[in-house]
Amino acid sequence: MIDEEKLLEELRSPLTSRRAFSRIVSEYSERLYWQIRKMVFSHDDANDILQDVFVKAWTNLDNFRGDAKLTTWLYRIAINESITFLNKKRAQNNVSIDDGDTFLLNTLESDEYFDGDSAQTQLQKAILTLPDKQRLVFQMKYFEEMKYEDMSEILGTSVGALKASYHHAVKKIEKIFGDSN
Repeated sequence: MIDEEKLLEELRSPLTSRRAFSRIVSEYSERLYWQIRKMVFSHDDANDILQDVFVKAWTNLDNFRGDAKLTTWLYRIAINESITFLNKKRAQNNVSIDDGDTFLLNTLESDEYFDGDSAQTQLQKAILTLPDKQRLVFQMKYFEEMKYEDMSEILGTSVGALKASYHHAVKKIEKIFGDSN
C-alpha cells in the first residue's frame, strides 16, 4: 500500500518527482484500466485513455492540492477522460445519448479480449440500457465493490443520491432479466 503523504512529498520535489510518478503509474494502472474498460469496453481504447489519464495527471500535478486522495483524483480524471471519449464516439456515430450505446455493444461483442459467456453479454447489454450516471454508479458498486463514500468523492454526488441511483439501476437490470425469461 502506498503512503500517499510521502508520495505527494516526493512528487513535489524535482529530484524525486519522476520516480514517484512511476510508482503511481505502476500502483494504479490496473485499477484505472479496468474502470475505463468497463466504460468503453475496448481493450485498445482503454489503453489509449489510460495513457491520456497519466499524461493529464503528470501535466496537472502542480494543480493537485491534496484536498482529495490521490486515488480519488486519478479516478476522476479517468472517468472524465472516458466520458469525453464516449461523447466523441457518439458524435462520430451521430448517436444521441438517449438512443442507447449500441456502438458500445458492438465494441464489446467484437473485442477479441472479451471472453464473457452469454449471461455476461446479457448483463452488459442490460447495463448499456442505463443512463450514463446510473451505469457508472452501478459499475463502480457492482464490479469494483467501491464504497459509496469513495464514489461520492470521485463523482461529487451525495451518498444518498448514489444509493438511489444504484437501487434504480439494479431494479432496471432485474426487470430486463425478468422480461427476458
